[in-house]
Amino acid sequence: MPLRDIDDLEKLKKINAALVSRVERSMDQQGNAFSLFQTAISLENRVRTRTEELHATLRRLERSNIDLVAAKETAELANLSKTRFLAAASHDVLQPLNAAHLSVSALAEVQTSEEGKKLVRQVERSLETMEDLLRTLLDISKLDAGVVQPEIGDVSLETLFSSLRSDFLPEAEKKGLSLKFRPVNVIVRSDRTLLRRILQNILSNALRYTRSGGVLVGTRHRGDTIRIDVADTGCGIPDDQREAVFEEFHRGISTLADGGLAGGLGLGLAIVRRMAAALGHPVTFSSKVGRGTIFHIDVPVGMSAAAEPATGSADMERPRGYGLFGTKVLLVENDTDVLSAMTSLLERWQCLVRAATSTDDALDLLGDTAWVPDIVIADQHLDGGDLGTATIAEVRDYLGRPVPALIVTADGSEPVAKAARAAGIELMRKPLKPAQLRALLAHLLA
Repeated sequence: MPLRDIDDLEKLKKINAALVSRVERSMDQQGNAFSLFQTAISLENRVRTRTEELHATLRRLERSNIDLVAAKETAELANLSKTRFLAAASHDVLQPLNAAHLSVSALAEVQTSEEGKKLVRQVERSLETMEDLLRTLLDISKLDAGVVQPEIGDVSLETLFSSLRSDFLPEAEKKGLSLKFRPVNVIVRSDRTLLRRILQNILSNALRYTRSGGVLVGTRHRGDTIRIDVADTGCGIPDDQREAVFEEFHRGISTLADGGLAGGLGLGLAIVRRMAAALGHPVTFSSKVGRGTIFHIDVPVGMSAAAEPATGSADMERPRGYGLFGTKVLLVENDTDVLSAMTSLLERWQCLVRAATSTDDALDLLGDTAWVPDIVIADQHLDGGDLGTATIAEVRDYLGRPVPALIVTADGSEPVAKAARAAGIELMRKPLKPAQLRALLAHLLA
């Protein structure tokens, strides 16, 4: 109906109100759509901003990771360089230290006065302390650098205990302590050298911090594991020191300073923890202050029932006479100071020494004479890449007989030990202990 045909005013008002309401609803709908559009635009911008910030953060993380990897590689290289430096430095330092040991030992032979003997003993103790410190620092450096790779094999505990008893019994007797090893016929799986060093350090500490009573070493079967116990009647370890005893340069309580029981570098158990970790042999202890301490080392049972053959060091405990008089020694050493000191020491023992500095010199000394050495003693690293093991091999070929031989070296690496074992050559580390050298020579020549 056209508006001009509507004469009802009320009806016109209703129509007008309805139209106005429709227009207002339409305007509201348009306003909401625009508002949603603006919100969407704002959200998109915020998402874009956050995404860019996230990408920037990821790029920074990537750069940080790259920097960390580079820093780690640099640190590893520096650590490796440090290890190589320490190995080289230790070798170079051990050479004159070895000469000093030998010279002091020869000097001790000619001392007649008590004052002279006392001074010589003081120098010997100082040299031994310096040697211990150098060797220990080198060991820790190698363990931290991860360059020590255990060689797991079957190890006879009886042979190992016998060797340790030989080393530590004189020290225990000197302090009036008992040192007992319970008989054991057990083979375990371990690295003989590292396991021996662990027990050696624990035993050394046990004797150092025990004033009366003694030390007992025994074993117990625990399933597939052998538990080695080292029990002492020493001062014990307080509860608040249980972790600290494994830290570097930590020493026991100072009350043991009397009686000459104190000392040591405070590095023994730090090395024990590192070596035990490398071997996977848990080391624990129980202790009571004033009663003593028991260290426990858990080692897997070995697979071989046969005991390993006794080594030279184990055999050294058997009593034997020295009897080096007239022994012909072919000595090969490139360090003139060490050569002079060694010759002097051997001659003090009434040996007949021919000294050479290389393989060629050694063969020249043999010549076509009837002088045949009873034993060859050679340094491993000679000049020009010449090796003592090669010298001994050529001397044996020349003489046509397996002359007893000994390699003396400051190189503590496993390849040298392997080469010596493969050639049937005894091995001693520098600096040499004259008494051990004399005992080993007597054993080889017996």
